[in-house]
Amino acid sequence: MNVINSAIILAAGIGSRFNSNYPKCLHRLPNGNTILGNQILHLKRNGVKQIIVVVGFKKEMIMEAYPDIFFHYNPEFRSTNTSKSLMRAFKNLLPGNYIWINGDVYLDDNVIRKIIMAKGNTVCVNNSICGDEEVKYCCNSDGFITEISKDVKNGEGEAVGVNKICYEDFERFVLALEECEQNDYFEKAIEISIDAGLLFTSVNVSDCSCIEVDFKSDMERVNELF
Repeated sequence: MNVINSAIILAAGIGSRFNSNYPKCLHRLPNGNTILGNQILHLKRNGVKQIIVVVGFKKEMIMEAYPDIFFHYNPEFRSTNTSKSLMRAFKNLLPGNYIWINGDVYLDDNVIRKIIMAKGNTVCVNNSICGDEEVKYCCNSDGFITEISKDVKNGEGEAVGVNKICYEDFERFVLALEECEQNDYFEKAIEISIDAGLLFTSVNVSDCSCIEVDFKSDMERVNELF
């Protein structure tokens, strides 16, 4: 098991597809917690001491709601995507073992436990049928990711937005993030890293509760879990 130095939560985006006037990560679950609060809860339960949230859109709302964690501001949140938000966070950190999560992912405790227990660089996936808007993936026979993007043809399922990079590959992954275009998702950096020889293991979380909330219909699916 890797000791996790920090977890990065990417919550800078506007969430235009969700059509909300406040950050998507602050939407309430039926138990009264928020999507972000639920992530923080499970990270802390699993021993993650430092949590850093990358903020942008209406950042004050998020910072006031969770004053006991760390924040990094992406001032270009309107013109950049998750690759650059993650790059900004990582460039302020020393090499280490880091989890990073999209800020709109509802997950349960088992997802965090699985990714901490997994060896090496990790991408959490499920093997459900997914639509054009989801990030899809393919693996080789050893379970290592070979492709990961929205454009993957005949994907094996969805990459759910929960990932890990390990100490020995941290600096090379940061270089891959730097190579990304302004509007690239961080998955582009994973593909660049794979082409350069890094390995990313797929960890199946299909048996866990893990839903990325892109649309209001996704939030309805989350609510049904309660």
